[in-house]
Amino acid sequence: MMNKFIFSTICALCAYRIFALPVTTIPDDAEQQGGKFEGDMVLSEQQRLAIAGFRNGLTADEYRWPNNTVYYRIIPDNFTTEQVDYIRRGLDTIANVSCIRFLEADENSTAYIRVVGDNVGCFSEVGYIGSVQDLNLAPNKLESGCFRLGTIMHEFLHALGFYHMQSATERDDYVTIVWEKIEQRFQHNFEKYNASFISGFDVEYDYGSVLHYPAVAFSIDGNVTIAPKMANVTIGQREKMSASDIIKLNRMYKCE
Repeated sequence: MMNKFIFSTICALCAYRIFALPVTTIPDDAEQQGGKFEGDMVLSEQQRLAIAGFRNGLTADEYRWPNNTVYYRIIPDNFTTEQVDYIRRGLDTIANVSCIRFLEADENSTAYIRVVGDNVGCFSEVGYIGSVQDLNLAPNKLESGCFRLGTIMHEFLHALGFYHMQSATERDDYVTIVWEKIEQRFQHNFEKYNASFISGFDVEYDYGSVLHYPAVAFSIDGNVTIAPKMANVTIGQREKMSASDIIKLNRMYKCE
């Protein structure tokens, strides 16, 4: 058993040496600053139990927005007019590549996303919860922190029901998690999920997903924590939804 452990460790380190990205830092990664599950996800008790393997039968459909319609309300006092317009641009981008509709909540709405900016970092509930749910975007200049267009879409994709790419069941076939470079209190952020809990919708693992962590996520010293097993790929982009993101969203909500 000990020899097997040593061999596995050596193989993991070899893969890291071969495929690790250059040492870098991402000071702009506000998604890691919210102090939530995996940095930016707020989970229900059902979701926590399912991830931990203590609950079966958690149906995906109960976390889908009814009629593919997402109601939202942006708290205007938290943002500038320019920031509000950028949030709406992110929503329009998602709507334009899917059958999802985003409608502003009115006084009769009981279940909607309340977009706020009064906490540190960026975070969201995961999926539809049937009541008012907060999505926080800490105000910043455009294309910085939570106000990168890709980050806005990242958080709304969580609200639509998506988890992080590197948590996929098959992730170890595509990336090496460099555990020794992750501070121990953050190592739970790198667990992978059972296939019975999340679905890849028959789409291959996507290094370019807007939902993928960056290479140095939660790093102790700025060194790589997620090393792709394919050379010359970029992970952690926050510019746009990838082709795979779009396909999965449309399959999740049966747009196709």
